[in-house]
Amino acid sequence: MLIPYPTEPFFDEMFMQAGEPRLHYAEFYRRLRRFTAEELKEKHETAQLSFLRQGITFTVYNNEIGTERAMPFDFIPIIIPPRDWELIEKGMIQRSEALNLFLEDIYGEQHIIRDRVIPKELIMNNPYYYHKQVKGIDIPLNNHIFLAGIDLIRDDQGKYHILEDNLRNPSGMSYVYQNRYVMRQVYPELFARHSIHPLEHQLVHLYQALLDHTPQSFSFSSSPCAVLLTPGMYNSAYYDHVFLAQQMGIPLVEGRDLTVVDDVVYMKTIRGLRRVDIIYRRIDDDFLDPLHFRKDSVLGVSGLLSAYRKGNVAILNGIGNGVADDKAIYAYVPDMIRYYLNEDPILSNVETYRLTERLEREWVLDHLEELVVKNVGASGGYDMLIGPHATGEEIDRFRLKIMQQPHQYIAQPTIRLSRAPSFQNERFYPCHVDLRVFVIRGRNTHVLPGGLSRVALKEGSLVVNSSQGGGGKDTWILRREGGEV
Repeated sequence: MLIPYPTEPFFDEMFMQAGEPRLHYAEFYRRLRRFTAEELKEKHETAQLSFLRQGITFTVYNNEIGTERAMPFDFIPIIIPPRDWELIEKGMIQRSEALNLFLEDIYGEQHIIRDRVIPKELIMNNPYYYHKQVKGIDIPLNNHIFLAGIDLIRDDQGKYHILEDNLRNPSGMSYVYQNRYVMRQVYPELFARHSIHPLEHQLVHLYQALLDHTPQSFSFSSSPCAVLLTPGMYNSAYYDHVFLAQQMGIPLVEGRDLTVVDDVVYMKTIRGLRRVDIIYRRIDDDFLDPLHFRKDSVLGVSGLLSAYRKGNVAILNGIGNGVADDKAIYAYVPDMIRYYLNEDPILSNVETYRLTERLEREWVLDHLEELVVKNVGASGGYDMLIGPHATGEEIDRFRLKIMQQPHQYIAQPTIRLSRAPSFQNERFYPCHVDLRVFVIRGRNTHVLPGGLSRVALKEGSLVVNSSQGGGGKDTWILRREGGEV
């Protein structure tokens, strides 16, 4: 079957401008063309049903009402050749190291503020800065970032850029595995003659990094006890929580399953209390401990912060990480890399306008129809303006928001995101894509070979988030150039 595919001035992951497949896609393209239209339709429906049967869903919130939806899946993978992946891997390790040094610094001596690399008010006024709660805590490995999810894009020239850092509770790793599982089950023919980095044993690195954070107070008379703390089944990423707990072989617990006695955390079991040494939490900071954060929280554990401060339990990711993945702080990450590592950034940022700066703000207000505007505290594609696609009313509304709260927003040029073919509604068409790369940090740093390729399945949309109509693709990292066995 031939793939009718429009050519427009975007960088396409699969095709060159002449319409020929790129070298690393050539074998995949040859095999894809052997399918008939009926076979593609049948396989597409089988893949979607597989996700539904396994309960692989996410929650979309609209007017504070949650709706469960199956994760949309597209079978054409993002294929990355080894030379590109080597660059990405090095860039991710560099960036995560600089961000961790930044967190250690601002909750410690604050050299970067004293040296005026980053404005003091950007830290002190940040809603995710928990100086009072976190300052002075001696954490295992001095590591605040156990798992990072860093979003990567390509521009119209094919150059890679970091779009966003997720250092609090990055989600989506389970979808990486389920995308691969469905691809192997439904489209086994496409894997023939491709040498791809496997995912099967990668979660060993996650589990080992978890254990690397065992507190010094741990008694080596037994094995350390690690748990995954979830808000519960109504959380939008609950499937992710269940999957990771099962794969690492650790208990999945809610706040009511834990208690703190004499600054030590225990898990309630049918055999009595069992001490907990490591908590991989998937609960936001505000809800962790009602004694020190939100008093109305029923998700966390009273006294947890005291146990953390005493060094009796490790909490991963660290409390207060949000100050480092704030979208306003994002603009300064290249400066962090130069400051802490004395290196130039391997992967560049997207150009970012800081709206607290008067001249930059005035320029942005005059060019809103050309720009993307983001709320520094929002995620999932919410409270965001895409100027070229916005109505005059939407632009006026964001202009007012910026004038009233300039510290709450940043602006960026509208990047012509790279595209890849997708097969939906029985036809092929180009969709914009990005890639969430997962960086695992313990005694060593490991980058998951691949990641979550997200695709904007609404034609012409630039928003890849599942909550805004996006879906997922499998991600293949080739072991050798050309990719053939």
